[in-house]
Amino acid sequence: MGEEAPEFVNGEINLEGKDFRTATTVGHKTYLISRSGDESKSTISIRILDKSTQTWAVPTVLGTQPVNFEAHSAILVNENMILVVVKKGAPLIESIWFLEVNTSFVKQQSKITGTEVVVWSKGVLGKSQKPVVISGPSGVGKGTLIAKLMKDFPSRFGFSVSHTTRAPREKEIDGTHYHFTERSKMEKEISEGKFLEFAHVHGNLYGTSIEAVEAVTDEGKRCILDIDVQGARSVRASSLEALFIFVCPPSFEELEKRLRARGTEAEEQIQKRLRNARAELDQSNTPGLFDHFLVNDDLETCYGNFKKLLLLDDGSADSDDSYSTADSKSTPSYTVLSKQDSEILLQPETHDVEKGIASL
Repeated sequence: MGEEAPEFVNGEINLEGKDFRTATTVGHKTYLISRSGDESKSTISIRILDKSTQTWAVPTVLGTQPVNFEAHSAILVNENMILVVVKKGAPLIESIWFLEVNTSFVKQQSKITGTEVVVWSKGVLGKSQKPVVISGPSGVGKGTLIAKLMKDFPSRFGFSVSHTTRAPREKEIDGTHYHFTERSKMEKEISEGKFLEFAHVHGNLYGTSIEAVEAVTDEGKRCILDIDVQGARSVRASSLEALFIFVCPPSFEELEKRLRARGTEAEEQIQKRLRNARAELDQSNTPGLFDHFLVNDDLETCYGNFKKLLLLDDGSADSDDSYSTADSKSTPSYTVLSKQDSEILLQPETHDVEKGIASL
């Protein structure tokens, strides 16, 4: 405000080596991403120019932001997001970022906050596969399906570790069973858009953070999220693209039979689980919520169908890694070569350039 609005074109602006900026136009808005300060205290700022009114806005910024941000390129991927490549000062695995500017999640958050909103999310190198959201009522056998999957393909899949504000129980390890945190900190991070889903359970908060999912992806594994229908609905409304699977019983009577066969719970608890199960079965029919439904009548048949949905029915061994990973130890600088369809081609700026063009 109070500044004359310049005429921007997509490109890079370097002001005396102190302030590196890129300007990317999406529709009638131009997004100015800048880095200022020295290497030890650099900061990232984003401003939005509305070309129709020639006014500036400073957006609410959600998500985990890039670090070691010295210089960057910005490329318009589509009307919803901008690809930001940190070109110097970061390993390759930390160099690929997306700035969401017009996704459904951004629009939803903009309505809630009453401000312009942008969301940072970390890119994935190689042939990334969508995380898998699995839901289903208690007693349906989804835990057994996931356990079989993890046993057969331990190097391909991993669980995101949830956050909770409750105290650790005996033998529970922070970062392994849960990320144990303070309520005030978790509430703050929820308000900053750092959680995909959360719920209040018996006076405590439970939730799945974006960072927890990214941690699994960074290990080269496909993330499994075992969450209830409420959580699945929240993830569906978020910026995360995932495969949503609901596991159903062959009948409600069979589900009750399985719950009672456990022999570990009192009648009151069984009735509570049955009420919750009926509600989840009803909610699962919400149009557009789940991509696939698996009926667990026979475990082996259901598991076979589960693997088909995950494209694991080709008999490939676990040693065949389903991801192509890149060396994250070097590659100090990158040049954008071209953009074709959904691929961005990058080339390391080194004196001895080998075949390696990284594609996303």
